[in-house]
Amino acid sequence: MTDTPQTPRTPQEFESAVARETAVASFDTHEKSLLERIRHFLHSSPASVPLIVLVLSLVIFAVIVGSRFFTPFALSLILQQVAIVGIVGAAQTLVVLTAGIDLSVGAIMVLTSVIMGQFTFRYGMPVELAILCGIALGALCGFINGVLIAYLKLPPFIVTLGTWQIYLATTYIYSANETIRAQDIEANAKLLQFFGEKVPIGGATFTYGVFIMILLIAILWYVLNHTAWGRHVYAIGDDPEAAKLSGVSTKRVLIAVYVLAGLICALAGWVSIGRNGSVSPQIGQFANIESITAVVIGGMSLFGGRGSIMGMLFGALIVGVFSFGMRMYGTDVQWTYLIIGVLIILAVAIDQWIRKVAG
Repeated sequence: MTDTPQTPRTPQEFESAVARETAVASFDTHEKSLLERIRHFLHSSPASVPLIVLVLSLVIFAVIVGSRFFTPFALSLILQQVAIVGIVGAAQTLVVLTAGIDLSVGAIMVLTSVIMGQFTFRYGMPVELAILCGIALGALCGFINGVLIAYLKLPPFIVTLGTWQIYLATTYIYSANETIRAQDIEANAKLLQFFGEKVPIGGATFTYGVFIMILLIAILWYVLNHTAWGRHVYAIGDDPEAAKLSGVSTKRVLIAVYVLAGLICALAGWVSIGRNGSVSPQIGQFANIESITAVVIGGMSLFGGRGSIMGMLFGALIVGVFSFGMRMYGTDVQWTYLIIGVLIILAVAIDQWIRKVAG
């Protein structure tokens, strides 16, 4: 078999070949429609949709309720009401960004708050040490979730559904369904109620729980947007295999996410004692549903890799505004649930519509 000799190409042939290659490599530069530009903007700014909804909801209730809705006291009361949801929602945000979901966040919050109270009153432990034990237990619960998900490759939904039941049952068994009264805590362990202390600023009244929620979200926003670890969290949620091939230690990051989520839930347990005054295994059982609601309405994708912790905060505030506004208007609480349910479905539908940009 002999090679066929090739004749040299003339300059004209080279020019025509280059022209053909250029034609193949050309891109469609048609001008995007207004709808396409809006979709691209919403895709690049995940927190913009919940922010718009939040502003609209404030305007709506300002019209139907009146000027008393916009008093500093009323607006600060909304912040007090969403402080716990915002903190637990921060934990849920970290998990959802990795394309997971944590149904155990509420149970961890309740269990750690009970441990803080029972260690103080049942064993006479110094309140500072009891709080540290509760926070350590929250980290341990998160570590268990993370190991089962990262190393055993079990689905996050199934794992946390199981640990939710385990942690909640442990709470009831250990506490014997006993409530530690607010009067006893105030007299003997005032530090447990620290985050419930109120700080008047002008005509508004804030609690330390509001301040710790804002500080926590600010720190997590910086970590997620300006550190390598934060980029790894987004990368795992977007494509875990690609993240692993690019050198990301996916197992370590996943375990760190769930441990941090457990720590944050323990902090929420401490804040809940201050908010409610007492320690009870009955309080905060539905924090998992409330946190998922804040995350979904906040524009975060349940498929992972897209969303903003600021969006979660806006989502929590939207729920707080509707709950408070409907109560001021005098409607039945079931109407609030109905509206929030509609908002959840709309949020998921909008997320699916926006995700088509990435596709």
